[in-house]
Amino acid sequence: MDDKLAAKTLVVIAGPTASGKTAAAIELANYYDTAIISADSRQFYREMSIGTAKPTDDELAAAQHFFINSLSITEGFTAGDYETQALELLNKLFDEHDYVLLVGGSGLFIKAVCEGFDEFPDTEPGIREALNSEFDKQGITGLQEKLKLADPIYYSQVDINNPQRLIRALEVFESTGKPYSSFRKSGAAKRPFRVVKFGLTLPREKLYRQINNRVDEMVKTGLIEEVRSLLPYRHLNALNTVGYSEIFDYFDGKTDFDTAIELIKRNTRRFAKRQLTWFGRDREINWLQADNQNLIAEMISAIKKS
Repeated sequence: MDDKLAAKTLVVIAGPTASGKTAAAIELANYYDTAIISADSRQFYREMSIGTAKPTDDELAAAQHFFINSLSITEGFTAGDYETQALELLNKLFDEHDYVLLVGGSGLFIKAVCEGFDEFPDTEPGIREALNSEFDKQGITGLQEKLKLADPIYYSQVDINNPQRLIRALEVFESTGKPYSSFRKSGAAKRPFRVVKFGLTLPREKLYRQINNRVDEMVKTGLIEEVRSLLPYRHLNALNTVGYSEIFDYFDGKTDFDTAIELIKRNTRRFAKRQLTWFGRDREINWLQADNQNLIAEMISAIKKS
């Protein structure tokens, strides 16, 4: 990237699932005549549409979108890959636009673009497999205790209910003998463009109602059939996702249908709470009520003043 980007602005629209990010982003993209880069790590995958609540065909046609349907679930893709590809894309988009939107609920991917992603050393082969096996046999509690002893600093910062984060930290520690936190950057990488961040939220009861209604709509539009088509790939990390895991359990006879749907609703509500916690730590986010009639005008005004 070069000096031309000093006057360019990346507008981030973050927030929990079902908070109205897509609708707001399309309206703002049309106002600025610009494009939307998705920061939803499951909407990247072509095979996962209904359960990830992708924008509809009409919404995709209403504004140019990137990183939606861009990968297959069989392809590996990390936050570091996303950072590299998103920055390359921004360099091109800023040739044509003064403003570009980054929209989604995957906090790690938004952080990668806005602040840079930490570089970590190579890890010893086989350690991740061993940790995954330990998790399968003993559950998450053992991983939590190991990380608490190995790296209390990172333990105090990470979502301790996310096994993949715990496994990654322990993998680095067991490969190097050094805590994961010691490899993390002390400050954000400098970007040559401005970043203005918005977070959309709703009163909790309304957000939970929208989540429940969305799940019901997913079921009506073919969620069960979509998950059934993905049974041969259920071992892939991309499918270790709310809305898919519960239906796999239903297919396995571990739950009945109604229980599976209620679990999707409950787990999605819990996921939304974790998203709010993650984004709540970012002091640069300007929080707005998604159901505010003047939402877009307030966003435009804040962008002009920033």
